[in-house]
Amino acid sequence: MFRLNKLQKKKKKLVIGLISGTSVDGIDAALVEIHGSGLKTRLNQLYFKTYPYPRGLKELILKNSLKDSSNVEDICRLNFLIGKLFAKAAISLCKDYGISINKIDLIGSHGQTIHHLPQKAKMFGEEIKATLQIGDPSVIAKLTGIPTVGDFRTGDMALGGEGAPLVPYFDFIMFRSNKTNRLLLNIGGISNITYLKKNCTVDEVIAFDTGPGNMLIDLITKKFFNKRFDKDGKIAFSGKVNQELLEKIFSIDEFIKLKPPKSTGREIYNEKFILKALDGFVRIPRVDILATFSDYTSFAVFYNYNKFLKKNGKINELLVSGGGSNNKFLMESLRKYFGKDVIVKKIESDFMTVDSKEAVCFALFANETISENQINIPRVTGASSKTILGKICL
Repeated sequence: MFRLNKLQKKKKKLVIGLISGTSVDGIDAALVEIHGSGLKTRLNQLYFKTYPYPRGLKELILKNSLKDSSNVEDICRLNFLIGKLFAKAAISLCKDYGISINKIDLIGSHGQTIHHLPQKAKMFGEEIKATLQIGDPSVIAKLTGIPTVGDFRTGDMALGGEGAPLVPYFDFIMFRSNKTNRLLLNIGGISNITYLKKNCTVDEVIAFDTGPGNMLIDLITKKFFNKRFDKDGKIAFSGKVNQELLEKIFSIDEFIKLKPPKSTGREIYNEKFILKALDGFVRIPRVDILATFSDYTSFAVFYNYNKFLKKNGKINELLVSGGGSNNKFLMESLRKYFGKDVIVKKIESDFMTVDSKEAVCFALFANETISENQINIPRVTGASSKTILGKICL
């Protein structure tokens, strides 16, 4: 415990943040210099890199993220394998940057979400919500020799929350403003938004998942065009949005209409969802299918803002991050829906990039855990109270 006490007292820490998101493309790793904690936090991103998963691993993870195709032995082994790969990513990050791993004070890891069940289910007389992020932080800590904080969602869910989204705390710390009403949008596999009215306190933050991000787009691009993703939205631009299909997608999407707090994942937005939406659309061109699903991703963001947030005050700007911010079709669709009165642009900052945001976020979270700061926002997750999140593995 002496090492933890010493860490708490350090004014400046070198922290690595690690995450693999719902797109399951690889491990995002950020080396961050952190000064202070809480509202006094200052960040400086020193280095960021994405380390791809070995060929075939994405497919195995996706197979084991659905109950009909999962295997308990695979999940057990994947938990340790992902932990090893995360540890290797941390070590490689230091090597690539030119610093010894021994200089690192702390690692924060989100892990790889395998399944997320935010809705209550009754088991043996108890109401249970559950989530599972594999890539055990103990494995990372032992293989790197660095204290590692992980499993951030679990504590919030134990208190009745959905365990997500957690990023809004980071948004509040780093992007609050006394002049502007802001909406921050992160488009990963799932899209999530954070509403920050000017001069807001942390208890006034509103945030939730809006629906699909790149998840459906990537599945369709792989299925019909044999590409991992639609780079820059070029394929979508070659098609046209089919209004009838757009309305069909909306009609079968139960999640988009739910009141917040809410969170979602591959349990809802998967190939079955796509096939259900396309049922009856035999002759629609494939490029139109991709254009329509891409447009729906942006529509879902606007629909949620218009239905649940606009009454709190119109936003002045929409700041976009995540892999989807590089999709020009998505960005154009967002500008179409939000109109000329809202500035829609990529996040620009000195302490992160649009691609590194979530990795930097979990570096900050590790620092907050060590500092014994509460980082869940009950209004956002639905938890009964604020709490310190994460498990500290020595």
